[in-house]
Amino acid sequence: MTTKFFATLRFVAAFGLLGSVVWQVTDRLAHNLFRPGEYFAYFSIQSTLIAAVMMAVTGWALWRGTPETRTLTLMRLCAVTFEVIVALVYNALLRGLPPAAVDAGYNWPVLPNEVMHVWGPVLILLDWALAGWAIRVRYRAVFWVLAFPLVWVLFTIVRGSISGWWPYWFLDPTGAGGVGSMVMYIFGIMALLVIGASVVLGLQRLAGLFRK
Repeated sequence: MTTKFFATLRFVAAFGLLGSVVWQVTDRLAHNLFRPGEYFAYFSIQSTLIAAVMMAVTGWALWRGTPETRTLTLMRLCAVTFEVIVALVYNALLRGLPPAAVDAGYNWPVLPNEVMHVWGPVLILLDWALAGWAIRVRYRAVFWVLAFPLVWVLFTIVRGSISGWWPYWFLDPTGAGGVGSMVMYIFGIMALLVIGASVVLGLQRLAGLFRK
């Protein structure tokens, strides 16, 4: 497989992810339900945008034959891990939940939702495993994946404490499990991010053995 093939694959992934966000936004605008302060506060939306930018940037670099730097590899590792964990959490905890009361009667468009939570992450993970141009990084680099999520969690807690709005039910300390449940889920997801990054990095190295 050539660099042009993987560059094209990354462009397709970037277009699919960004197009899905645009689709959702325009659909909610059409139904007069678009609340940007809430929509863009979801980690799944932010991770989708991060992944779209990373796939576009690295796709362009690959198309031009520009060597990937260690920093870019670390950023791509983060983006891949975010997408994989978002897919796991969504399909395990959030799929099929009824819409918020304020959105009663509204159904999210199916295709963009599936692209963002299933097919996009799968495509990005395959690209990470099969494309052999990333810089080799040590396993301790997996802790970099916690930087952005920790900032997001802190922002979400502060905002939720002030506004009373929470993007995900498991982060709401006023829910049935209280603060203890919220803390448990936060630690669980952070641990899942580190484990996920380790697996993602290991998958890349394992695939590299078959390319030799």
